[in-house]
Amino acid sequence: MIELKNITKTVRSGTEDLTILNDVSIDIPDGQFVAITGASGSGKSTLLGLIAGLDAPSSGQIFIDDDEITATGEDGLARIRSEKIGFVFQSFHLIPSLTAYENVLIPMEILGLDGVAARADKLLNAVDLTNRGHHYPAELSGGEQQRVAIARAFANSPKILLADEPTGNLDSKNGQHIFDLMTQLHAQNKVTLVLVTHDPVLAAQAQRQIVLTDGRVSSDETK
Repeated sequence: MIELKNITKTVRSGTEDLTILNDVSIDIPDGQFVAITGASGSGKSTLLGLIAGLDAPSSGQIFIDDDEITATGEDGLARIRSEKIGFVFQSFHLIPSLTAYENVLIPMEILGLDGVAARADKLLNAVDLTNRGHHYPAELSGGEQQRVAIARAFANSPKILLADEPTGNLDSKNGQHIFDLMTQLHAQNKVTLVLVTHDPVLAAQAQRQIVLTDGRVSSDETK
């Protein structure tokens, strides 16, 4: 489902080149739940952004469901993201002028899908927000906003869910609840889940744990 071949990412920092990822190769099969951990600056979020096609590597190849996204133009990348990838961010990234229901609805409307109203209701129910759909993000707690973000991420029935520190802005109770919702939806929808986290307790619950150190894979263990 996700294949990275010899990925290197280098950026310019002042007068020098800074290597964020260094010759990383990872193969993630369909339906697997993978946690990516490592110290700050180890390249975790950069790696997730590359998988999502939000950034391009300096060298190497990335395949998403047999599509080589490193050889795909912006229009093709946008199509792959909208059809195959859901993304959950640490900072929610909800549209403040839209209600929770509308935030979930809009990705489906963009693709022109049928039955979107019923699916939006079903997704909000799945994240325990049946009676909160008419509220705007500013009227929701942090945990509720992240639940809306999860419902939105599943709106287009993606094959892959990428989650970048989704519990980072939440207390431990809400964080565990968000984690449980993601893993439950992962199992129910048989999606490939890639979670970036600093929390060793959450990472330990994944089927596979990959540790990055200084831009390289230093550990890769599957239960």
